[in-house]
Amino acid sequence: MRRHPLSDRRFIAETIAIGSELLVGGRSDSNSLFITEQLGTCGIEVRFKSIVGDHRTDIVNTIQTAVRRAGVIVMTGGLGPTVDDCTREAVAEVAGRRLARRKEAFEGMAARLAQWGRTPNKGQLRQALIPSGAVVLTNPVGSAPGFALSWKSALVIALPGVPREMEAMMEHAVIPFITERFAQSATHLSHPILRSVFHTCGLSEADVDSRLHGLIAKRTPVDLGLLASPMGVLVSLTTKPHHSSSRTILDPLEGEVRTRLGEWIFAEGQDTMEAVVGRLLSKQELTVAVAESCTGGLIGHRLTQVPGSSAYLDRGAICYSNQAKMDMLGVPAESIAAHGAVSREVASAMAKGIRERAGVSVGLSVTGIAGPGGATESKPVGLVYVGLDGGAGDTITKEFRFHGDRSVIKQRSSQAALDLLRRWLIARESR
Repeated sequence: MRRHPLSDRRFIAETIAIGSELLVGGRSDSNSLFITEQLGTCGIEVRFKSIVGDHRTDIVNTIQTAVRRAGVIVMTGGLGPTVDDCTREAVAEVAGRRLARRKEAFEGMAARLAQWGRTPNKGQLRQALIPSGAVVLTNPVGSAPGFALSWKSALVIALPGVPREMEAMMEHAVIPFITERFAQSATHLSHPILRSVFHTCGLSEADVDSRLHGLIAKRTPVDLGLLASPMGVLVSLTTKPHHSSSRTILDPLEGEVRTRLGEWIFAEGQDTMEAVVGRLLSKQELTVAVAESCTGGLIGHRLTQVPGSSAYLDRGAICYSNQAKMDMLGVPAESIAAHGAVSREVASAMAKGIRERAGVSVGLSVTGIAGPGGATESKPVGLVYVGLDGGAGDTITKEFRFHGDRSVIKQRSSQAALDLLRRWLIARESR
């Protein structure tokens, strides 16, 4: 009797993130998301994710659990030169293999260090220790090599935890290795897991859920996912493994999501709000300047994260105090006295002031109360005003009431400001 594909453990994966810093709040694991996407291109579904500290016994136990339920285990972290890096020792112990210095691992590491004008020290020599029988995976951007080991009908892969190194090794070493290993399962590999992502701004998670109600019919091999964050709600459509008609099923669902969410979708895939705004500014040959109070330069930072942003971003001003708003932007003192620094009137004056002083096409401003202090009964924490001035009386101001801590309110404010600019640019383009 033929086994159902979902019961084939070879194509079920688990990620294991190793590092005590991932358990105490200092850092979060983002590597597993990239690994999931990469393995999905091979039709391998990540069904489990584990995080374990830098304790050899705990790592051993985690690997033993993983091999009982997954055929591909991808571990990240613990391959460095320090004493708490014990991933290689844990793998060797659990698999009953001997650790030995491998020539290809040492030479690759030494060559990388030589490029940086360094030679391997005693601690770094440990990085060339590889369990016997494992395949060395070269690291094209860092010094620590990885390895892949077959054990108990599972493929155990160990990679560095540094995201840049892990990503390069997944793309250039791990995926080709897996593709070759499962070449006999060509039918399976020809059915990758597909994922479509839509980024929305301005709708709550409940609103998005309501608009998408009934989108996925019963027994349709597609999962709908919603993920709320300070930047908005991410909507994902993910095909289930082993379906040859995934693309045919996914295409109409993507179209329906675009129809139902419409203007609230600001980007798809890995695109960002700042990149979308940048393309619109470039296309219309416009320039922008930003005046920021409560966001403290966050909007300017985000805009300059986009390569080539100097073509459309002229300047940014952090006008935190009332005096700065008056001195740098020409905000009338009487407006601040009558309405307060956090008001529509001041947001409008800030946008106009930065546009006129910079001589740009459009000015963008934000003023608000990020908290936890500074609030009054009439102006609570989270009250934010965004202003936009395009000249010739083309002025927009919007009021927002955000929730969250100081950092979240700043993020939400920067997103709201960029979204207002995005919508203004789209409307301008259609005139």
